[in-house]
Amino acid sequence: MTRLRPVPYEEWDAEALRPLTGGRAVPPSNVLGLLLRHPALAKSFLTFSAHLLVRNSLPEKTRELAILRVAWRRRCPYEWEQHVLIGRRAGVTEEEFEDVRAGAGTLVNRAVDELETSSTLSDGTYAELAQQLDERQLLDFVFTVGAYGMLAAALNTFEVEPDPVPGSG
Repeated sequence: MTRLRPVPYEEWDAEALRPLTGGRAVPPSNVLGLLLRHPALAKSFLTFSAHLLVRNSLPEKTRELAILRVAWRRRCPYEWEQHVLIGRRAGVTEEEFEDVRAGAGTLVNRAVDELETSSTLSDGTYAELAQQLDERQLLDFVFTVGAYGMLAAALNTFEVEPDPVPGSG
């Protein structure tokens, strides 16, 4: 049972969603419906989220692997299911999904685990990331991990149910 029910789709505040949607209609989404319980927060958070999801300087696959690792560690079904779909479109393979679930020693997994555990990166992990990512990408990586950790906490706390998979009903 959801602790805070999402705002029904027909009652959505399009202006609060504008930072993410640009004014376009979007399909129903339980996370957007939750955020619309607080339109000012929704507008602010979605401005930041739009950067992380749409204008992020990270390679899409790297971004998705990081988000998936956060979702898995945080045991967040909503975030996991959404980003499995997005990850597949970004080229994440079944083997890579399994690596995320198993906590394999990939650089992305190690970096996410360090940030989630100690809110910093070890010198070694930072040096490895800095060999692959430029300054903007390093910033986007750390902020992506942090923001999706925060979102997972909200989704888990308010018991937001995963959206139905299109074509499954």
